[in-house]
Formats: sequence, structure tokens, C-alpha cells
Amino acid sequence: MADSWERGNRRNGGSWGGAAGTEDMLEAENNRLQDGLAGKVSQIKMLAMDIDNEAKEQNRYLDGMQGGDFESNVGLLGGTIKRFDTMLSSGRGNRRLMCYLIGIVVIIFFFAYFLIERVTKHS
Repeated sequence: MADSWERGNRRNGGSWGGAAGTEDMLEAENNRLQDGLAGKVSQIKMLAMDIDNEAKEQNRYLDGMQGGDFESNVGLLGGTIKRFDTMLSSGRGNRRLMCYLIGIVVIIFFFAYFLIERVTKHS
């Protein structure tokens, strides 16, 4: 009976205090894994802080855009649309001019398309 107890003890740790040796080994492994986890948590924390700083910087940038430039562009676009609407509603002569203008733009578009297509085929 003592002989089987000695064999079992040698399998568990190789010494008479095998259970204590296994516990020490598991404790060391847990400490190593805990240190690795702490390092990863630290990296995630730094990444979260970087994201927070970037979001604050982007919000400051967007707040700065709300001022003059963005509103002046909206006003310019609104004025252009208003003039365009006035031109369309002012009579038959302006409608004919608008059709000519649209036709010229379409012709320029197709001319540019064929010109670019021809240049890319020869390259």
C-alpha cells in the first residue's frame, strides 16, 4: 500500500510534497497569465484614451466648421438655386436658353468622354 502511495505522489509532483509543488506551479502560471492580462488591459485603456482624444479633436474641428465657411457656402448655394428658379419661371425665352445650356453641357461631357477614351486607348 505504501508503494502505490509513493508512485502516485511521484506522478503528481515528483517529491513527497507533490500537492504543494503542483499548487506552486499553478500559482506561478496564474500570476504569469494575470500579468499578461494586465498588460492587455493597459493597452486597451491607452487605445480608449486615444479614441477619446481623437473624438474630442474632431468635435472641435466640426464646431469650428459651423461658423463662417459652412454657413456662407449654404447661403451661396441657396442664392444660386433661387436665381435658377427665377430664371426658369420668368418665361419662354429663358426656358429656351436653359435647353441650349443643358445641350451644350451634354455635348461637352460626351466630347470629354470620347477624348479621354481615345487617349487611354493609345497609352
